[in-house]
Amino acid sequence: MKIISLFTKAPQHQRFSYKPRYYNPQKDEMKEREERIRKELERERGLVESDGNYKSRIAGSFQAARKRSKPAAETNAVLLRFGVLLFISLLLIAVFQWGKVALYGGLAIVPFYLYMKFKDFKKG
Repeated sequence: MKIISLFTKAPQHQRFSYKPRYYNPQKDEMKEREERIRKELERERGLVESDGNYKSRIAGSFQAARKRSKPAAETNAVLLRFGVLLFISLLLIAVFQWGKVALYGGLAIVPFYLYMKFKDFKKG
């Protein structure tokens, strides 16, 4: 039994101080692009020797391409999830309405669908 805890002060909650900062990735990307173009122009004019910093430019271009390609992949994943959810919900409704016959019929559709989908894949 904790008799001592009756006489001690209970700990207070700790306050959290959050100061949000504004971050604009497009502005940062634009500044990097301007700096890169400025360096290229200086190199072409002969003002600055080439520094051979190709590695950072290549890495940056791969990252930029990956950022641009993400939305298409995300929409396909969302559509696939929606289709699976719709199929499962319709199958459940059919099972409640017609019983095991609908369950077996719905599950028979899955191999048929997979066969039709991969039929052309085997030829190619």
